[in-house]
Amino acid sequence: MTDDLSRPGTRWVLVVVAAGVMGAAGTYQFAWSSLSGPVGSRVGASPTGLGNVFTAYIVAQTLVQFPAGSIRDRYGPRAILVVSALFLASGYAGLAVVRSYPLVLAAYTLGGVGCGIAYTVAVNTPVKWFTDRRGLATGAVTMAYGAVSVAAIPLLQSRLDASYRATLLTLAVVVGGAGLLAALVLRDPPTGTDATDDGDAVSVDETAAIGWRSVLRSWQFWVLFGVMAVVNGVGLMLIGQSVGFTRGLGMGSGTATTVASVIALADAGGIVVVSALSDRLGGERTVGASLLLCGCSLAGAVVVGVRGLAPLFVLLVGATAFFRSPVFAVFPSLVGRYYGRARSSENYALVYSAKVPGGILGGTVAGFLIARTGWTPSFLAGAALLALAGLATLTLRSGDLVDKDGHVGQQTG
Repeated sequence: MTDDLSRPGTRWVLVVVAAGVMGAAGTYQFAWSSLSGPVGSRVGASPTGLGNVFTAYIVAQTLVQFPAGSIRDRYGPRAILVVSALFLASGYAGLAVVRSYPLVLAAYTLGGVGCGIAYTVAVNTPVKWFTDRRGLATGAVTMAYGAVSVAAIPLLQSRLDASYRATLLTLAVVVGGAGLLAALVLRDPPTGTDATDDGDAVSVDETAAIGWRSVLRSWQFWVLFGVMAVVNGVGLMLIGQSVGFTRGLGMGSGTATTVASVIALADAGGIVVVSALSDRLGGERTVGASLLLCGCSLAGAVVVGVRGLAPLFVLLVGATAFFRSPVFAVFPSLVGRYYGRARSSENYALVYSAKVPGGILGGTVAGFLIARTGWTPSFLAGAALLALAGLATLTLRSGDLVDKDGHVGQQTG
């Protein structure tokens, strides 16, 4: 293993493989809009029923990350990735063959379990292998979660109607294979070692790594959790309501379609560009400024949208997505630095669990606000929440480290 650390390219090979399994898992989230219609027709499910399938997936994908991260931190990534591969393949294979709604719900939930395991292993691989270029490496892995689906969705749409079963079985083989490949390749570095960009093995003090109970007693965790909930909530509102939002402000269907595409591309771009900047500027400062700009961009989009300025509206919505997404690449790095690399998967899973209240905020709460107050007040409220999240992130101090008793002290490394 030490010999591996002596080769500068080794860590980046692991990043590529982690990105591959991350992208395979991400198809469950981003391809559902293409799958739901054919699945609903096959089993006679209502739109509400199909929404419940996706909700079950989100809950499974989120909540499994804590136990999966804990297992990975203690025993390494390989065994848990084999389990992930089986679940990833089973989800799509199940959709291919089942003929009833309850079995569709069960199959997609299994896929969500596989997705959550793959996500927590993949996103924390750069955290464990990098200290010098951690933001860039984590950003590359995180970007793949949605980027792979950009290419996969058109293929699915063109093939599902003609060959539903064969298409889904093929997809099952692909995502399961990506999981097995990751299980064969991914591994964690020897305890207490790291490597520089030049490939030199160096010693790393991991004695400050602490478990989740102590993490919950630190104020930094609750800032990270709250920010993650807001970013997920407003982000899901923007993604899920982008077409309705655009049309509700009086713009046409062409603009609405453009907005949906721009959000996906800007989301991926922001992860890579801004998270790479965090290596130079610091994670707290980068995310704080990015979310402030995100809130300003969304507020600006509402203002120009009301005036019917479609090109500027599209640009500002794209900026909102661009400045929102880096949280998902930078926060794993912050968790690893604050609480120690050895327990990073377990501890980041706690932060990521904010996706559950975020989903409620972006779904149920947002729908209620839009129905009661309209598009403009609802999205201005979202913009204000994003700006507050940015200010909250700026309260985190890069010199803070939580010790084994859960108390905050000065970082020594």
